[in-house]
Amino acid sequence: MTERLRLGIVGFGKIARDQHLPTILNSPEMELTAIASPNASVDGVGIEGVSLYLTLEQMLEASPDLDAVIMCQPPQFRFAAAQAALLAGKHVFLEKPPGSTVSEVEHLKFVAAERHLTLFAGWHSRCATAVARAKLWLAKVHVHGGAIRWREDVRHWHPNQDWIWAAGGMGVFDPGINALSILTEIMPEPVRVLESVLELPANRHSPIAVRLKLATASGALIDVDFDWRQTGQQTWEIELDSDHGNLRLTDGGSRLAIDGQLEVTGIDQEYPALYHHFRELVRERRSDVDLTPLQLVADAFIVGRLSSTANFDY
Repeated sequence: MTERLRLGIVGFGKIARDQHLPTILNSPEMELTAIASPNASVDGVGIEGVSLYLTLEQMLEASPDLDAVIMCQPPQFRFAAAQAALLAGKHVFLEKPPGSTVSEVEHLKFVAAERHLTLFAGWHSRCATAVARAKLWLAKVHVHGGAIRWREDVRHWHPNQDWIWAAGGMGVFDPGINALSILTEIMPEPVRVLESVLELPANRHSPIAVRLKLATASGALIDVDFDWRQTGQQTWEIELDSDHGNLRLTDGGSRLAIDGQLEVTGIDQEYPALYHHFRELVRERRSDVDLTPLQLVADAFIVGRLSSTANFDY
């Protein structure tokens, strides 16, 4: 491996442009050398020395010196690409969610382990400013119950992205899994799905809203409300009541209040933290693939009751 980690990105949509690209370009440990995306253009994004390919196969053939490949395409198309990269001897970073199914990511874990390569599932919301502090606080208390409200405007965050409504696209679970990734990181005990109601627009295959009832191992109930129809101010908050007071994480995990008193706030550096961790994993030839948030989504579909709602169109 070269001194700087030589990276290729597969899929050059909104998340790659907004988060991965600036993080890589600003890191002294990383070097972006290639992008593979059938609809990608690097025009106007200020990249020099980066080769553009239509397919991953073209990128792997023309860039044998790549150390790792960052998978930013929709989850329905990620498995085959990630497996091809691993079989070509490349380390792999999976944008969340790491795949469309739990079993396909388990397969990727097996392939990576066989070849002593790094596979990393990047749950970026776990790196939000206040998440680590919340985890420390919760380790010392007993949670009685709580609620998660993750409500946002799909037209703003996923404009004209029909893949997200297709089977495997996960619908509102695409942002909702961020909340589940935080919850499963900060809770000192396992969480399971008791009930699930999935609202599907009549013209779509993935939910626009979800209501869950979760239970901790000790029996605390957590109500979950995911909704993609909220306009105006967006809501990303987790509230937990305990024997030592109330914890409230807001702004997607960047602000923490205990009993109404602000404890932590700050500008998030989620993706720089992810890439630093990925670099360390590659150095040590280790993998980090926690599938707990994806398993909760899968369970929500398994036990879910379907409720039809109005058509959704952009």
